[in-house]
Amino acid sequence: MQEQDRARVLGRASIFANLNDDELAGLTRLAVERNFASGEFIFWEGDAPDWFYIVAEGQVKVLKHSSLGKEFIIAFFGPGDMFGEVAVFEDKPYPASAQVVVETNVLGIKKDDFLSFLAHRPRVALRIISVLGSRLRDAQGRLTDFAGERVEQRLARVLVMLSSRLGPNLTFTRQEIADMAGTTVETTIRLMSRLKDRGIVRSTRGKIIIVDEVKLRLLSEGPPGL
Repeated sequence: MQEQDRARVLGRASIFANLNDDELAGLTRLAVERNFASGEFIFWEGDAPDWFYIVAEGQVKVLKHSSLGKEFIIAFFGPGDMFGEVAVFEDKPYPASAQVVVETNVLGIKKDDFLSFLAHRPRVALRIISVLGSRLRDAQGRLTDFAGERVEQRLARVLVMLSSRLGPNLTFTRQEIADMAGTTVETTIRLMSRLKDRGIVRSTRGKIIIVDEVKLRLLSEGPPGL
């Protein structure tokens, strides 16, 4: 990947969107390109937070494992999304594992290099802290909303979130969707069937296709009418 391509990837990340050309060029020089095959892990829960990453191409899922070995998916990231940065800033082990869904290309920035970069650019550091704080408040708000929603609305919200990040063709299993919506596979299958009957989604083997995003978004925002 050429330097200008790396700069373009970094500039797509919301946390770096307001950097000027000189700042972005300095950050680009720190970025290391890494490629992963489907199923590979970028890092494991409990690993030291030596790097954070921005997705250039592909998909990454963040997951946790229970004491019984059950996998719980807590987030998905696509092109332009950053992950691992909170652990870097807190200097605490990664709280979850990051696994590649499809062949994926990321840019990694080493913690020590990034902190050194910020030490000489306090204005950039303050701006990044502000962005991270805003993201944390948004996440807390979504968590509060999520806890009070009925399962139908939670499912619609998950599908809207995935579609906005990854496009209308979603290659997820019913189990993965159920985990993200905090419900059972059986309930997910039943509700997905209702969405299909209403022409909101279509499904093929191993893929969910969002047909009517407007209706899906309305279901995610208002009293569910499933």
